[in-house]
Amino acid sequence: MRARKRRDSDSDYLSDALALLGGWTRDGVQLRRELACDDSQHAALTERIKVAADTLHIRPTIKRSDGHTQICLGPPDGMTITDGEVTLAARIEDFYRTVVETP
Repeated sequence: MRARKRRDSDSDYLSDALALLGGWTRDGVQLRRELACDDSQHAALTERIKVAADTLHIRPTIKRSDGHTQICLGPPDGMTITDGEVTLAARIEDFYRTVVETP
């Protein structure tokens, strides 16, 4: 399955991907991001993330704290970050821009 494919050159691939995904940090074998949003934006963002995550067969950790949504991609006991997790991080960035955009 493509979402769980692992790469041999993780460091180069992840460095390139993280450079394009501003705000995401690598914490061991996890990607982390904290986004400022209100409660209704958090709800909308979380719903979009869950739909995309289900499609990619990924289980992100999403927490709400002090006006921020904290997202963690990748299991703490995993071997490496997958293509699917990087793809989901990119989608989350798009979702966030859509949700916080004011008309």
